[in-house]
Parts: sequence; structure tokens; C-alpha cells
Amino acid sequence: MARKKKELPLLEHITIEGLASEGKALTHVDGKVLFVPFAAPGDVCDIQVVRKKSSFMEGKIARLVEPSPVRTEPFCPHFTICGGCKWQHLPYDLQLQSKDQVVRDALVRLGKIEVQQYLPILGSANTERYRNKLEFTFSHKRWLFPHEMDEINARPTPPNPMELAGLGYHLPGMFDKVLAIEECHLGAPIMDEIRLFIRDFCRQYPEDYPYFDLRKQEGLMRTLMLRTTSTGETMVVVVFYREEEEARVRLLTALQERFPEVTALLYVINSKANDTIGDQEVHCFYGRDYIEEEMEGLRFRIGPKSFYQTNSQQAYELYKVAREFAELRGDEHVYDLYTGTGTIANFVARQCASVVGIEYVPEAIIDAKINSEVNGIDNTLFYAGDMKDILTEDFISQHGRPDVIITDPPRAGMHEDVIATILRATPERIVYVSCNPATQARDLQLLTASGAYRVTKSRAVDMFPHTHHIENVVQLLRCEG
Repeated sequence: MARKKKELPLLEHITIEGLASEGKALTHVDGKVLFVPFAAPGDVCDIQVVRKKSSFMEGKIARLVEPSPVRTEPFCPHFTICGGCKWQHLPYDLQLQSKDQVVRDALVRLGKIEVQQYLPILGSANTERYRNKLEFTFSHKRWLFPHEMDEINARPTPPNPMELAGLGYHLPGMFDKVLAIEECHLGAPIMDEIRLFIRDFCRQYPEDYPYFDLRKQEGLMRTLMLRTTSTGETMVVVVFYREEEEARVRLLTALQERFPEVTALLYVINSKANDTIGDQEVHCFYGRDYIEEEMEGLRFRIGPKSFYQTNSQQAYELYKVAREFAELRGDEHVYDLYTGTGTIANFVARQCASVVGIEYVPEAIIDAKINSEVNGIDNTLFYAGDMKDILTEDFISQHGRPDVIITDPPRAGMHEDVIATILRATPERIVYVSCNPATQARDLQLLTASGAYRVTKSRAVDMFPHTHHIENVVQLLRCEG
């Protein structure tokens, strides 16, 4: 006989003390830390405990007894449900303070790093409509609100399948359900218009455009990727599960006619078990197979598989900080690790003698080379492959010892072999750009452990307002002797 679970308590009139990591707030109850999402410092609320461990608890707001004076009104009706923005209820200056503190805590407490100078965090000029890339999922099973469930259950006949289907964001913890989005305040308005047009078109012909069932691996409409640039260009990538030529052409033709301003109208046939398209062929239905972003007169080509910072305006501020920390005089040999489409490499190429860029994704390296070519930059070299396999002592012997290394790794940070090679390369300066302060702190600890380098500057740059995510740039200088 299964042991009955112990009922978790409802805690009444609890005051929220502050903000924690991962977008949560915290308080203390009976000597334990209690983490609560969507709460604000100063809130008084009744909290239903949902998880209880020996050293901490997790809960959710059951009733907001007295709102905090710092609370703001969320601007999105999907807030608290879709899982994207977790801080719309907080003023932006408080978000920045919290993010800056997260960076400092990571460097000091996790990495035990002594930073000589913290520069003020750079906030985003735009806190809405700042994302240049959004990805949506077609699902035969969308999230239904209680009132919708009641209304459907009260009917004498089953609902139309399209009533249960949705095009939107995956809900946290529910891999096969999406929240159907009416308006997303993160992307440009044309992203909403295109998504809703496709949704309404599919609803007209439900037999021809069934939404995908991830569990049964059946259906036609799979995912939708939308990208925009500050130059006014738009990319649409529609992913189908199988080739249904007549249906595919009809949908894409209607999309082309309704949105002639779309620069790149692309499609993918993805019959795999998962939604990733990195290993799939992308077909161009109309226009170009890329869009272009602009920065300081440089144009950067972005393909459907290319990585580019999702906040174009703030990406410029981030790269300016990286370039400033590199302290280029014009004669340096620079390595740009995890170069992506070569954005940083080409951005700094005019201020140094040469740049070598390394990136895992071959398609991104193709774009990086093209970006150099279209901008008339002839002092860059790019290589594709796993960083720990490419960046070796033989590679450095062949291409020259770097004076400056700029590294912008993924959230997991750098492999220990890569760090070891960097240390053996002995660059004068290292600029570490990170989207994860915790892994950055871990890597900085390894880079400074021998005493060969010291951390001189740190500056956080907020790319993602209303979320807990933060970018941080650190400068390391080689110690004399």
C-alpha cells in the first residue's frame, strides 16, 4: 500500500523579503528559505507550500493580502502562465539592481574572485518589443483555462480539433502542451501579425493543416521561427513534419501575398522525433535565405541556423563593452572563441591586426566568412569545429599566439581543456562575455587559480528585460612575472 503524502501547509500573512536567482523571490519561515515565483519584495501574502526539503521550501502565492508598494502592473495578459517573462510585476530599476547583485554574488561567492572594478550595469533602452527572434510551436493540445474546460465539457458534442489546438509557447514542465499566444510584447508587431495569420489560415482548412501531436508523432504543422532586424528585414521559417506539397505551397503562397515585405520565407521538412532543425535542410520558398543586421556601418548576414544576440540594440552595447575591455591599439592578434556568425570578430577587426574566429556550427562559420567579405574585411580567419578539438597548441603554433582572447561561450561555459589551452597561450588580455554568471565564475576561478591572471573589470549588460537572464563582461590581465 502506497504511503500517503503528507499535506503541505498554507502559510498565512508572509512578508516577501527580497529577490533570488532564477527569477524567484524569497523569504524565511521557521529558519528555512522559502522561494516564491511572481512575488515582489514587500508583498504580504498567503503562500501554499508546494515543495519542502530539509533546508528550503518552494511555494506559490495563494492570496495576495497586501501588494508591495514597488509592484507594477504587468503589461501582458499571459504573464505568470507562459513562463517567459517572470518580472513584469517589478519596476525595471529594481530588476537591474537584482541582476547586478546576481553577477557580483556569483563572482565573489561562487568563484571567490576579487574584481578590481565593477562598472555600472547597462540597462536596455527598450524593455518591450526588444527580441529579434521568437520561436513558436504548433500543438494539437493547447493549455485550456478552467472556464474553457467547463464550457467544452458542458457541450453535448465533442469539440472541433482546432478548438483544442494551439500555436504558442511551450508551458514550463509540459513538453507537449502550448499556451496559445494572442500577443507577445517581446517581439516586433509583425511577428504577432504573421503568427496570427498562419493560425487563422490553418483554422480555415483543419483537415489539410493538422497541428502536430508530439506524443503520437503525427500531424503536419510543427514549429514557426520568426526573426527581424533593426534594418527592417524579416525572416519566416515554417517547419512541417512531412512533405505535403499542395498544402505547403498554398500556405506559403498566401503568406507571401499577405506579407510581401518578408525578406526570407523559408521552410523545413522535419520528420525527426524532436523539433531541432540544426541538422535539417532549409529550403527557400521566396526571397533570400538570410537577413542582414547592421552595426556601425557593418552588415551581418544571419541565416536560419545562425546565432545572433536576440536584442539587436543591446547587442551593440554589449559588443562595445567587449571591445573597450580588449583595449585594442591596432597591432594585436586576436582570437574570438565561440564566434558564431563572426559578429564580434568583424566588429573588432578594424581596431586590430588580425582575428581568428572559432565556432562549432559550420553554417555560422560560412556566414562569418561572408560577413567579412561583404564588409571588405580581409584580416579575419574562421574555423568550424568543437572548441576543445580546434583550439590546441598545434593550432596556436600554426596561427600565432594571441595578444587578446575574446571568448563568448554558451551557458555551460568553457571546457577545462579550452581553459588550459588559453592559459598556455598566455594572451596579454582575456575578455570573457557570458550569459551565465555561475559558469563564468567557475571558469574565472580556473583562469586565475595559478596567479597568471587577475580580474580587473566587470560590467553587466541587460539583454533581457523582465527576465532573470543577464550578460556579463569581464576583463582579465596577465600578471607580470
